[in-house]
Amino acid sequence: MTAQQYQEFIARRRGAQAPAAAAAPKRTARKKPAVHPGLPSVPEPPALEPLLAGLSGVGYVKTMLMPYVEEMLTSNQRLHHMAEYKIKKRLRADAAQMIRRERLPRLQRAAIFYVLHPRPINRKRDPGNWAPTAKAYVDGLVTPNLHRPQEHHLLPDDDHEHLLGPNPVMGAPVTTGFARMSLVIVELAGSS
Repeated sequence: MTAQQYQEFIARRRGAQAPAAAAAPKRTARKKPAVHPGLPSVPEPPALEPLLAGLSGVGYVKTMLMPYVEEMLTSNQRLHHMAEYKIKKRLRADAAQMIRRERLPRLQRAAIFYVLHPRPINRKRDPGNWAPTAKAYVDGLVTPNLHRPQEHHLLPDDDHEHLLGPNPVMGAPVTTGFARMSLVIVELAGSS
């Protein structure tokens, strides 16, 4: 075996191939630019009869369409803890603002339903995945300002004695814009 034959043998063994003719340049996949879904729309209010059918001692009932936000929390997100905190802080502040704007009375016991109004996309939806957003809204309703707890809030606490829920409900989709959420607050006769 000559030296040249030996070098060719070793090159084949290592998997090297003979240089090919001018190879075509590789094409990189282009990412489509994000498309904004448009201006916010107001969805139809949820039907209250099916929600109230299973409750006893129903008193005051209020449906609130929460302010339009482009970012809501879902169970499927993996956010940095500070990014998540900023979204939660804004959602809590929005809920506290709604208490003042709607002049909601202070309740001792309540049931809260959160109604998801999704974007009009053809796929299955699980409203339970939006529980972190609903939890942030409920936290804002219970304690609107952590630094000033004496301020008006809806419920004394969000424990099992004062709050039933928040329970997920699927609502009518929005026509344009990002998903929206409504809260249905139902006063319950206290058993305490």
